[in-house]
Amino acid sequence: MTSPVLVILAAGLGSRYGGLKQIDVVGNNGESIIDFSMFDAMRAGFKKVVLIIRPEHEELFDIQIANKIRPFMEVEYAFQSVTDLPEGFSCPEGRTKPWGTVHALLATRGHVNEPFAIINADDFYGREAFEIMYKFLTEKVEDNKFSMVGYQLSNTLTENGTVTRGVCDLENGFLSKIVETKQIKKVGDDAYSVDDEGNETLLPPGYVSMNFWGFTPGIYDLMDEKFVKFLEGNVDVPKSEYVIPTAIGELINEGRITVEVLGTDAEWFGVTYPQDKENVIRKIASYKVQGEYPYDLWKK
Repeated sequence: MTSPVLVILAAGLGSRYGGLKQIDVVGNNGESIIDFSMFDAMRAGFKKVVLIIRPEHEELFDIQIANKIRPFMEVEYAFQSVTDLPEGFSCPEGRTKPWGTVHALLATRGHVNEPFAIINADDFYGREAFEIMYKFLTEKVEDNKFSMVGYQLSNTLTENGTVTRGVCDLENGFLSKIVETKQIKKVGDDAYSVDDEGNETLLPPGYVSMNFWGFTPGIYDLMDEKFVKFLEGNVDVPKSEYVIPTAIGELINEGRITVEVLGTDAEWFGVTYPQDKENVIRKIASYKVQGEYPYDLWKK
């Protein structure tokens, strides 16, 4: 059996962070968060990684990431370009913002012919997440029968600002509804969503999506159809984007797919804001001290 592929969303601009956070160094041996994701994936059994990047960042990713990974894993790039749209659509003049993670996912068509996991570049998911996803992709996945690693909402918040999360409802271990919820802030041990008028709503405990999905190539036709419908109503809307949780929620609601939630109690961490970086550096250093990771991840 062909080994599943790891796909990494790394084409974002990091507007809140203020830089290309996908390759910002957080490890004491020059590693980015993406290094730890690929290392955990490799330990779980993944042998190939496809990095979705912007075309102008290829040389930088080669230097910072790909060259040191290639002795251990096959590495390919898929390019997400704002002008690469389905037939019949053209990019509005002056648009620079990417069209969202559905558009990014579609950029990997032709690079992936096996079951695959897709993750964010700037999120630290933990070793267990890759192990449970690899097991699903090698034992259970089917076309239209997908999966998602679910994290407890309380384990995915930052003290340094608001976040966006796909808040999930489950039925018998399967995703029944997912709502892309913006402006979630941490208040003590609780989480509140804040609307445009400043009204706060307490969110109940439960699973959220951190964009760690398990698919087969059967997802491409479904997402292509959904993306075209999105563009029909939004191509001229500035900064409009279409994201995987929204598309998945629509497909579930239409009864066209199922998504098994692979729950984990692991603590997520990432670099949504510049102030998050110190906490990430501290946590990764502690993992190395505990022996969870070697000092040099990519030493032969």
